[in-house]
Amino acid sequence: MAVCCFGRSEAEEKVSRKRSEPSAINSSWDDLLEGIDTPEDWVAHKKTLRKRYLELIRDQFKPEKPDLQIQFHDTVIVDGIYRRQLISYQVENDERAHAYVGVPLYLRGPAPGVVALHGTYKQGKERAAGLVENPDKAYLDHLCRRGYVVIAPDHFVAGHRIPEAGPYDTEAFYKKHPEWTAVGKFTYEHSIAIDVLQTMKEVNPEKIGVIGHSLGGHGSMFLAAYDDRIQAAAGNCSASFFRQNSKVEAWSRDRWYVYFKHIRPDLLNGDLPPIDFHEIMALIAPRAFLDLSGLNDGDPLTQRQRVLMLLKVMDVYELEQAPQNFAFFVHGKGHSVAHESRELMYGWLDTHLKPSTATKTKLVKP
Repeated sequence: MAVCCFGRSEAEEKVSRKRSEPSAINSSWDDLLEGIDTPEDWVAHKKTLRKRYLELIRDQFKPEKPDLQIQFHDTVIVDGIYRRQLISYQVENDERAHAYVGVPLYLRGPAPGVVALHGTYKQGKERAAGLVENPDKAYLDHLCRRGYVVIAPDHFVAGHRIPEAGPYDTEAFYKKHPEWTAVGKFTYEHSIAIDVLQTMKEVNPEKIGVIGHSLGGHGSMFLAAYDDRIQAAAGNCSASFFRQNSKVEAWSRDRWYVYFKHIRPDLLNGDLPPIDFHEIMALIAPRAFLDLSGLNDGDPLTQRQRVLMLLKVMDVYELEQAPQNFAFFVHGKGHSVAHESRELMYGWLDTHLKPSTATKTKLVKP
C-alpha cells in the first residue's frame, strides 16, 4: 500500500462530499417577518413596530422643542480646506447643546449634511473634530475633506455639559426627567442637530446622513429609525441587542450611564422589551443603512448572533424592494474604526448622498 509523505494512506486522504441544495437558515430573529406575506402586511406591521420603538425610548415624555437660538462662538480655517465653527443651540428651554460644524470652503452648491456621533469619550466633539485622542475617530475632519457639511454634537453628558457626578453619569438627567430615557434624550437631541443642518444654506436638506462608532454607532441606528430625514446611516461597533445577550441588564444599569431606566425590573425578572434591534433597524428601510461590527468585540457568541440578525433585516429590505440600501461588514479587529471600516462608511455615504457622478467609474482614454 502506498503511503503519503505525512504517514497517511491515499484512502485516508480522500474526502467524500456529496452535492447538496442550500437549506434555510432559521434563527430567533425570524419573528421579524413572522406572519408577514405581502408588502402591505409589512407596512401595517411597521406601524406597530414604530409604536413599540417610541414606547421603548419613552418619546411621549420629551419636552416641547424650543427655538434653536443658534450662537456662533469661534471659527477656524483648517488647512485651507474647510471652516470649523463652535456653535451652541437650544435643546430644551433651559439647556443648550454645543457642537462643531464643519463647512468645506469651495462648495459648488448645497452639499450633503452629516451628523457625526462620537463614542463614550468625555471630550466627544473635540475627538470628532480631530483635535484630541484617536484620529481614526475624527469623522468631522475626514468628511469635510470629502465635501460634506458636518455637525458633531456633544452627547448630553459630555463636553460642555459634563454633570457634577462626572462624564456620562445620567443621575441628574433622570431627576429632571424621571419618565424619559437617556436613549430618548440623545435621539431627540440628534434630531435637533438635523434641524441645525437644515438651517444652513450650504446644506442640501434632502441629503442628510449620520455615522458613529460605539455609543455613536447605536446612536446612528436609533436616530435613523426615529427621523426619516436621515437618508443614509452607518453604525460602527454598536452595542449588543436585548435577546441572545447574557449581559442584557447593562441596558438598564443601576449606576453611571443608564440607557433605559424603566426596563430594569423586567430585565432582572428575565423579561425583554417588546422590540429588539432587528425590528428597530427594519424601521429604517427602505432608506440606506450600513452595520459594521467585530466578531471579537465583546461576547463572540452574541456577535455571531448579530450576523443572523442582519440576514433577517436584509429580508425586510428585499420586501421593500431596496436590497441595495442595506449592507453589513463583519471583521476581526475588535472595537475599532480601522481604515477599511472608515472607507466603507464614507463610501456608503458617497453612494447614497452624493450625485451618481461622484462614484461613477470611467474608462481610460486611448
